[in-house]
Amino acid sequence: MTYTPRAVAGMLGIAPTTLRTWDQRYGLGPSIRTDGGHRRYEDADVEVLRRMVVLTAQGVAAAAAAVLARQKPVAARSGPRTPIDPAEAVVAQQGFLAAAKRLDEPMMSGLASKLLADHGVVSAWEDVFVPALVDLGELVVSSGQGVEIEHLASGSVLHALRGIPRASSPGVLSALLSCAPDEQHWLPLEALGAALSEEGCMWGNLGARVPAEALLDAVDRLRPTVVLVWAHRTDLALRVPLEDLSARSDAVIAVAGSGWQGVPLPSAVRRPKSLQEAIDLVLERVR
Repeated sequence: MTYTPRAVAGMLGIAPTTLRTWDQRYGLGPSIRTDGGHRRYEDADVEVLRRMVVLTAQGVAAAAAAVLARQKPVAARSGPRTPIDPAEAVVAQQGFLAAAKRLDEPMMSGLASKLLADHGVVSAWEDVFVPALVDLGELVVSSGQGVEIEHLASGSVLHALRGIPRASSPGVLSALLSCAPDEQHWLPLEALGAALSEEGCMWGNLGARVPAEALLDAVDRLRPTVVLVWAHRTDLALRVPLEDLSARSDAVIAVAGSGWQGVPLPSAVRRPKSLQEAIDLVLERVR
């Protein structure tokens, strides 16, 4: 595929004059010129420009950003990850939200993947992804518009989370994750699963809107060490058969999400209050 300067400027959410300036000053121009002298950008050119937009949005000077933008992205780190500095988290949120409002899915996915590689799931999720997604959700509620922005942003985070390699060695399923019946907000479960992958734990996710009987059947068949059920509304949480789960399984039963606030729980049921607490609960049982 090749693209005109106007098309590229629209894709990246920048002015055509900015595109010309970057070409003239930093050599971030098109690879192709037609016989008639028209400029045409290839996919590789657009990716370099995407990185330029991200870097300048993060406050990097344009000249330095141009050098960095030409460099190929590095592979995800496998070593220790550092928490995100609060100031960096704010900049990352702003960059992600700006890309979301342009419906720029490649840029959102790239930002999300880099945050996960540099800082790990817990810090990226709690310090950047959740605040950004909450902002987009509030935009939808207040204006009645932007559902497509919220959905695309959630999809980009999901894509990045699923890029974390999962444990493949055979063994006991460390955790089985599930939504309450008719619960559709299942992205937090993917975040927990990705964090468990970082710890080398095997896990499964039944996803959204899991009927009570289906959850009980899955627990019977898979025999996980921990079962965690997510609900963001109380009426949905009340439909989860916690007593039956406890009676039919030796697994530790846990619940998470705002829907469980104020709901009386059986004494054996655990309720982690954060992503890190949920991870620690699983690791406590399997290690």
